[in-house]
Amino acid sequence: MRYLTAGESHGKQLTTIIEGVPSNMPIVKEDINASLLRRQKGHGRGKRMQIEKDLVEITSGIRHGYTLGSPISLVIHNDDFKHWLDVMGEDPIEEGTKIRRTVSRPRPGHADLNGALKYGHRDMRNVLERSSARETAARVAAGAVAKTLLEQLGIEITAYVKEIAGIVASDDSSLSMEERITIAEESPVRTLDKNVEKPMMDAIDQAKKEGDSIGGVVEVYVEGMPAGVGSYVHYDRKLDSRIAGSVISINAFKGVEFGIGFEAARKNGSEVHDEIAWNKQEGYYRKTNRLGGFEGGMTTGMPIVVKGVMKPIPTLYKPLQSVDIETKEPFNASVERSDSCAVPAASVVMEHIVAFELARAITEQFPSDQFPVLQKAVKDYREEIRCF
Repeated sequence: MRYLTAGESHGKQLTTIIEGVPSNMPIVKEDINASLLRRQKGHGRGKRMQIEKDLVEITSGIRHGYTLGSPISLVIHNDDFKHWLDVMGEDPIEEGTKIRRTVSRPRPGHADLNGALKYGHRDMRNVLERSSARETAARVAAGAVAKTLLEQLGIEITAYVKEIAGIVASDDSSLSMEERITIAEESPVRTLDKNVEKPMMDAIDQAKKEGDSIGGVVEVYVEGMPAGVGSYVHYDRKLDSRIAGSVISINAFKGVEFGIGFEAARKNGSEVHDEIAWNKQEGYYRKTNRLGGFEGGMTTGMPIVVKGVMKPIPTLYKPLQSVDIETKEPFNASVERSDSCAVPAASVVMEHIVAFELARAITEQFPSDQFPVLQKAVKDYREEIRCF
């Protein structure tokens, strides 16, 4: 499985093309729309989420509620494009025409200046339109298809917020998957700890009032992945490595950890590694899950626990100083519409990014031309390793 996305933040639409999804897998557009709606929620979201009503249009690869095995193409229309026709239109314009909203002042923390240097753009709108986090809507759409595949294989995945602006949620290790999903969906900041919900919201409101932004930590939690998915034989087949790379590719993400993560550097080996046990019902399992469901680049069968660190969004309403690329004079960076905190929404994005990597690994490891064949192969494999 793989996917490509296309589209600009204020362009006509976002497009996702997914290849490698097995044929005869049940799926309906409501499954994808539900994920897109979740991405738009969260305390601290900006005005763009009030403008757009993200709904998917399926244009290929699905017929009468089942995948065909051919590429799936998904379209999300940008409602705001009607206000940007002269700025983002594809037709040539007369030489000397002044274009609205040109950008010559790069914003610190964004792709603006580096992209302009790489591609030779004097108007950095050519960079910021594609590098915008708006593109994550297209990635969530791809992840929603992957989530549908995983769910029908008995693999559940969810995400929630662990920390915002230094306010840390308490331990949630005793919660069931159902509880994690329910509590996160009901929380305005997608945290599982009700005691920190209001302080997190207050911190977001204060940042907005000050024209600033704040970041945080999100966690993805997965149950039902069989042991041995991934591989130790090559660096690029290690599943935890693939997940780490895909998480870092999310806008504003700067760190990834599995299980206890960086805390392992401050502990002895006896406090880090997970002892192995066996019983007739489960087969092999770990007495603890400090490594977050991975050993040797492969799943252990324990829950996958992966965290991502999101920096504060760099678009600020009290802009940082920059340099105008035309005059080389110092100026305050230009301001684009933005959120004061997108951590709750980012947890939904990360959930779908991880889902796609898990689904990709599953379809690589098992026969996957037809979904019923894939289901049987995974079921047989689970029984095989349980009795190993």
